Amino acid sequence: MALVCALSDEAPECPVISPVSGAVFEKRLILKYLQDNGCDPINQKELSAEQLIEIKTPPLVKPRPPSLTSIPAILKALQDEWDAVMLNSFSLRQQLHTARQELSHALYQHDAACRVIARLTKEVTAAREALATLKPQAAHAVHMEVQESPTSKDEVIGMSQEVVQKLTDRATLLTAERKKRGRNVPEELAKPDDIKSYKTVQSQTSIHASSTPGILALDINPKDSSKFVTGGNDKQVVIFNKDSEQIVTVLKGHQKKVTHAIYHPDGEHVITASPDTTVRLWHIGTSQTIQLLRTHDGPVSALSLHATGDYVLTTANDDYWAFSDIRTGKILAKVNDSQAVDNHTLTAAQFHPDGLIFGTGTSDSLIKIWDLKERQNVAYFPGHNGPITGIAFSENGYYLATSAEDSTVKIWDLRKLKNIKTIQLEDNYVVNDLTFDQSGQYLALAGKDVRVYLSKQWDLVATFQDHTAEAMGVRFGHHASFVASVSQDRTLKIYSA
Repeated sequence: MALVCALSDEAPECPVISPVSGAVFEKRLILKYLQDNGCDPINQKELSAEQLIEIKTPPLVKPRPPSLTSIPAILKALQDEWDAVMLNSFSLRQQLHTARQELSHALYQHDAACRVIARLTKEVTAAREALATLKPQAAHAVHMEVQESPTSKDEVIGMSQEVVQKLTDRATLLTAERKKRGRNVPEELAKPDDIKSYKTVQSQTSIHASSTPGILALDINPKDSSKFVTGGNDKQVVIFNKDSEQIVTVLKGHQKKVTHAIYHPDGEHVITASPDTTVRLWHIGTSQTIQLLRTHDGPVSALSLHATGDYVLTTANDDYWAFSDIRTGKILAKVNDSQAVDNHTLTAAQFHPDGLIFGTGTSDSLIKIWDLKERQNVAYFPGHNGPITGIAFSENGYYLATSAEDSTVKIWDLRKLKNIKTIQLEDNYVVNDLTFDQSGQYLALAGKDVRVYLSKQWDLVATFQDHTAEAMGVRFGHHASFVASVSQDRTLKIYSA
């Protein structure tokens, strides 16, 4: 039987055998390998040149080298190069075999881990949904009591004198604070040139599920502008930290997409609304629903939090607006918009900063101002030519911005009850959201792009066109230090200097 070198796969001229692996090698090749590695090339065990055992075989008769002295030198160089190629080829074959084994093992581990994670996630989701529906827990921050059953949409207990007095006292306090501030603009407020230079500094794409893409609602913690709440097409509510770029918690319970979200001023609760006809109050720390309001017969179309932090205003396509106590879950007032006829419904609503009046928008293009205590329509603003898509009161107390599907944004002066400015947008531009900053100096719109306007002059300050689909929500950071927006393209974008 012919001997074959395990390294070169050729008959060796001077064969040696390794006592460690029992393999046969060309002595010249194995000595070179041992100089570089110091181990047996077959099983990687320690091996020295002294351990090699020579095999006595009849010597191979080499042809006589040419008589010219330069030719043997060339042949010797070629032989050395061949030896190096053989050693390198063997090493590569070994490394490839090892890498294949490690990759196969890693893939099996990854597949097993994914199966375990999917199973555990499904179990946790089911447990949370059951807990949110059947056993909502109490929150300690605002001492809100949990009802054993959701609020009935037919139980209206009325506004007591105590509630009316609370609303009046809060409005008096806020009015006094506004007068004290006067027209002074905070020194820290971003200047128009600053906002004009804003660019995208964050673009978060993995906050909501990719299977049902689209983020529909956005709000920012009033006391800590690093904390965001978003609602999406995936029926989930997400609390996100801008500074750490991490998801704080995911809130699950809605049966349909989440279209409205508000971050409670206490920083520990959020309020959301959905076309599933419910409004939910969540405790962030426990990720649980602690109050479930079923106020309407149809999809909730608007949600606004009162300045006291204890009451919410909701509208729906059942033509009713409702004023509810989020601590008790009781409906304090529920009024039918008697002027809504045929398929005309309430599409938008927001409290005035003082909380004694609020505005609603309808699908037949009307803006209505209501007296909360009297539950009466006290004024209305005609002028739009399409369904109202958004309402925003300025913090100064006398500007009202409204948007509609007629590609316009109208500014109203509540002191004069008239339209003072109409911002004409491009044809088919639909404003999905609009908001003032906390100082009332800037107005932002979300539509096919995100735009910021300067109050009083109503000049366009900046346009952000980074989204690849309709922007659905927009908010300002503290002192307008940044602008944030969410979109149907599943991203949350933050614009800043």
